[in-house]
Amino acid sequence: MSILVTGGAGYIGTHTCVELLKKGYDIVVLDTLSNSKRESVNRVMEIACRNFKFEHVDLVEKKELERVFTENKIDGVVHFAGLKAVGESVEKPLDYYRNNVIGTIVLCEVMQQFGVKNMVVSSSAAVYGTTQKMPIAEDAPLGPANPYGRTKFMMEEILRDLYVADKEWSIAILRYFNPVGAHESGRIGEDLSGIPNNLTPYITQVAIGRLKEVNIFGNDFHTKDGTGVRDYIHITDLAKGHLKALEKVLAGNGVEAYNLGTGIGYSVMEMIAAFERVTGQKIPYKVVNRRPGDVAVSYADPAKARRVLGWEAQKGLDEMCADAWKWQKNNFYGFNNKKQPVKEE
Repeated sequence: MSILVTGGAGYIGTHTCVELLKKGYDIVVLDTLSNSKRESVNRVMEIACRNFKFEHVDLVEKKELERVFTENKIDGVVHFAGLKAVGESVEKPLDYYRNNVIGTIVLCEVMQQFGVKNMVVSSSAAVYGTTQKMPIAEDAPLGPANPYGRTKFMMEEILRDLYVADKEWSIAILRYFNPVGAHESGRIGEDLSGIPNNLTPYITQVAIGRLKEVNIFGNDFHTKDGTGVRDYIHITDLAKGHLKALEKVLAGNGVEAYNLGTGIGYSVMEMIAAFERVTGQKIPYKVVNRRPGDVAVSYADPAKARRVLGWEAQKGLDEMCADAWKWQKNNFYGFNNKKQPVKEE
């Protein structure tokens, strides 16, 4: 059985490709490499000891996408492709609507044209906006607070409308919380250009010496230590959630949303302390002003995924920190393969 993985060269995509290959699926990876690198695909092949086809294609290029479907017998799609930086989405909303929304529409058009109606879709906890009730269940009110979140919300609505029009579609919408960590081999992980937007890669880059200190955005929230609380999930657990969702969509039809998180919230200070404990690295930090729109607490209710998909996160905070650090130590410049600088004594 062959699965098309759009955005398969990215952070979540590569880890999911490894799990798909381990499970015996054939895959075709499609990516523009606009925020990922070809080396990541090579390393997936290395880890899985299997080769697969890579297509350098943008989803909005309909003719090229049709070619991919013509040349490959595709049975289902795992759809990651899109832009994902909240701050950038505020500055460049049209880029986000073009890539995330129009790209998804074109993908669905081509899938329908070729009779492929099984799909696992990357969404986000950002669709919930600033809900106050914790934990967040799938039936919580939706109210995204930025263009990125709105693109994911629009994608979800489009897919629901698609199913209403054609009941042959089978779609699982996966709302991620905060993916962290890396593959246990240390060969693939979160490769970022510029200053990281997310906490864990920021911590690891401070620990390795690429950045001076961690900025903590506010310590006056109504939480146990004043810093924001989030639900962090190991990237491998997240990847395995996609396999469970794929099994579900291949076995039936319908459209359903599922939270993928641990159901446990950790504060920024708890994350820094855990990383220091696990790695022995001291992490300097400074407190700066809150970012607009940041909520105090956000963590998932993952009960639906456990009940319906038979999926549950297995890895704890220590494994998240240890694997993130192994990736950073082994790949100072990520997938760029540049030589790590030698520290002067």
